Amino acid sequence: MSSIRTLNPTTGELIKEYPEMTPAELDLLISRAHDAYKKWRKTPIAERGKIMKKVAEIMLQRKEELAKICAIEMGKILPEGEDEVQICADIYTYFAEHAERLLQDKEIKSPFGRSIVTYEPTGIILSVQPWNFPFYQMTRSIAPNLMAGNVVMMKQASNVPLAAATLEQIFKDAGAPEGVYTNLFVPGSKVSELLNDPRMKGATLTGSMPAGSSFAATAGKNIIKSMLELGGNDAFVVMPNADIDEAVKTAVMGRMWNAGQVCCSPKRIIVTESIAKEFIEKAKHMLETVKVGNPLERDTVVSPMSSEEALNKVLAQVEKAVSQGATLATGGKKIDGPGFFMKPALLLDIKNTMDIYTEEVFGPVMMIYVVRDIDAAIEQANDTTFGLGGTVFGPDIEECVKVARQIVTGMVYINHVTVSVGPETPFGGTNKSGYGRELSDEAIYEFMNPKFIRITSPAATY
Repeated sequence: MSSIRTLNPTTGELIKEYPEMTPAELDLLISRAHDAYKKWRKTPIAERGKIMKKVAEIMLQRKEELAKICAIEMGKILPEGEDEVQICADIYTYFAEHAERLLQDKEIKSPFGRSIVTYEPTGIILSVQPWNFPFYQMTRSIAPNLMAGNVVMMKQASNVPLAAATLEQIFKDAGAPEGVYTNLFVPGSKVSELLNDPRMKGATLTGSMPAGSSFAATAGKNIIKSMLELGGNDAFVVMPNADIDEAVKTAVMGRMWNAGQVCCSPKRIIVTESIAKEFIEKAKHMLETVKVGNPLERDTVVSPMSSEEALNKVLAQVEKAVSQGATLATGGKKIDGPGFFMKPALLLDIKNTMDIYTEEVFGPVMMIYVVRDIDAAIEQANDTTFGLGGTVFGPDIEECVKVARQIVTGMVYINHVTVSVGPETPFGGTNKSGYGRELSDEAIYEFMNPKFIRITSPAATY
């Protein structure tokens, strides 16, 4: 039996390994989750909320420790890790405080008598999450589903098992009944097999398009509802009258966030010809001067990539783009020494015949596209199979909103990169970026049964 291993991306050293769960162990855990669901669905919402608030409290008490786990497992810089823990606590608290309101029966006005819609949980939700936000990605699917009365079985990415095991222990410490939240140590290649179990009632995955396609196909074969978030190739449209310094700073820092390993990172910066030269020069300078280093040092801006495999994939994408005619203005090479560090890259002159034009680049690589005007910028922004997030940057808010409305994507931020700013804001995309919404009030209904009940008197005629 193989093991789940975690390496420190700063040093390349092994941190810890966990044995892969056997089929017998998995069956036992699914049975426990199924039994837990039968009781949890009947647990008063207020009681569920107390546990969620306790989880939030414990996470905040251990904020520095949890941020350090993010740093040593996947390379996240400490300030970003601390922010991640804070938003996780906010999410648990939000759903604890709002679930009762959201799950109230809904009265339907009808000339045929009283009718209501009542919201009922469905059972075990299998959640498959990536490594780039170890605690936050898990939290996004856990909080709304547990408050809805479902139970969650979590398959976190195999390179962040310490974060997964730590969160499971936090739930135990918070008083969650056994089986309400379960961590699974299984390789990604075997996760879809779990959907063949008839006790699974929902499936959610954040990951790549190939993984999502396979996962959704298995869910569909078993008539299990699925929700997918499959990455993006987000556009950052700079209006011609924008403050160039602020636009450059926002775009570069947004792209270098989490070493560029963010689904909704501004991957395609689109500028008009009138500002292109100044924007490119300033972006190049900033990329060359940001500190790349140890994520445990608080002045680090760009941390190592999460793994050697991730680093090599991005390096290969950059190299291939150059071989196909793109211009590498700076960076794009591995930094000598231990760890999985890469010099922040700037690519120019990208054409639609190049592979990188349609690919998601999950690393510290900025791509700048120069277009004639804003109409061309909108066309360029929409020339992608993805549709997760996006940004429009400029001083005239009304004009920015007009542009935002024309970009085909799940989220657009004005004068800010796409982020999850709070638990009340919906997160999700369209097209090949997936379907469904996490966070916000919408999230709690994704895996609920909205049951319709019509009430008439015994003497009613039909």
